[in-house]
Amino acid sequence: MTVIYNLGLSLYSVALGLASLWNPKAKLWVDGRKNLLSRIREKAGKQGQSIIWMHCASLGEFEQGRPVIEAIKKEYAGYKILITFFSPSGYEIRKNYQGADYIFYLPVDSRNNAREFMEIVRPQLAIFVKYEFWYHYLTELRARNVPTILLSGVFRQNHPFFKPWGGFWRSMLDCFQVIFVQDPNSAKLLQSIGLDQKTIVSGDTRFDRVLDLSKNAAKLPLIEKFCNNHKVVVAGSTWVEDDEVMDHFAKSNRDVRFVIAPHEILETRIKEVEKLYTNTIRFSAWKEDQENPENKNVLIIDNIGMLATLYQYADITFIGGAFGGDGIHNVLEAVVYYKPVVYGPNHEDFGEAVELVDIGAAETVENALELEKVFRTLLDDANLRKEKGRIAGNYVRAKAGATSIVMQYIQEKRLLTS
Repeated sequence: MTVIYNLGLSLYSVALGLASLWNPKAKLWVDGRKNLLSRIREKAGKQGQSIIWMHCASLGEFEQGRPVIEAIKKEYAGYKILITFFSPSGYEIRKNYQGADYIFYLPVDSRNNAREFMEIVRPQLAIFVKYEFWYHYLTELRARNVPTILLSGVFRQNHPFFKPWGGFWRSMLDCFQVIFVQDPNSAKLLQSIGLDQKTIVSGDTRFDRVLDLSKNAAKLPLIEKFCNNHKVVVAGSTWVEDDEVMDHFAKSNRDVRFVIAPHEILETRIKEVEKLYTNTIRFSAWKEDQENPENKNVLIIDNIGMLATLYQYADITFIGGAFGGDGIHNVLEAVVYYKPVVYGPNHEDFGEAVELVDIGAAETVENALELEKVFRTLLDDANLRKEKGRIAGNYVRAKAGATSIVMQYIQEKRLLTS
């Protein structure tokens, strides 16, 4: 199985190399790994330092791991923090994150790369977030007796760990000292393959992260000016399928202000949004000393980093992704502000999105007609909005606390010394 795994990674790297000739994201992936180990050695290979290594697939996993890293940084100030990313969408956005001492792409998982990486970094603790399982890195960590944690894991019956032929994948789980999972069902699955002694139900650290974000949310004068006492819909992480469901309502309800934050901000994507909604202005094109633009009720956010703060201005929120194949994006950033939330049908694999519908905090819609009905009802009924928002905000606060459970384990097991 190891041979097949190695072959698969090699073919994946070759495919990305070819795709990099025309695909900007693939080019970032390839270019970011050129002379990577040499750069890691140059910057992070200093003798005499103690490093904690956290690995994330992308931006979402980074935000998931961030509360733990920041708690460790506060409690164990003598350690250096090294973060690696697999995806450009994580690395390129957070490569200047001030809470880490070193930030790199992850070198491609191979036996030689894993050994050289460990020899350079010599981590005292390794933290993998949610879904990241890299065979050579994990087995090398185990060979070196490095305490290794899986953070906020989610497991489902269809994952290879639970198949009769899944021994190779189960061997990676054996490399973790402790596996923190989000829900009891994940714990039961791990118990079914004999991992009950190293499984802890902690909940999801994202709840801690969004609470922290909401407490420190900056005011955005330009957004306040655009909203100007109108009813406001904030739509986050939208794809074209989401915008096609909303654009008619935005055009026919000019008294409602729409703040649209596309998932990607490539020029082609922004133009796509402008064409659909028509009555638009870009955030970057509007200055604070200008009057509110006439006949414009759609503000397009053409930058990265504002979305989690934008939701505070919403009367209702819409979360993108659930009309496409990849599924819904982060709903917690919206509901933490006590806001009702609406999204499409493809959300069944996302526990919090299902739970929010079940408890009455969220509405799910199948098409544009259903969306218009739900939007109109919520915008017209202030008491209904308030009640759904109350349920939503309380849901987040009831689920917080995973970071404390992880930190308590680290302290009790003396994985680090202060």
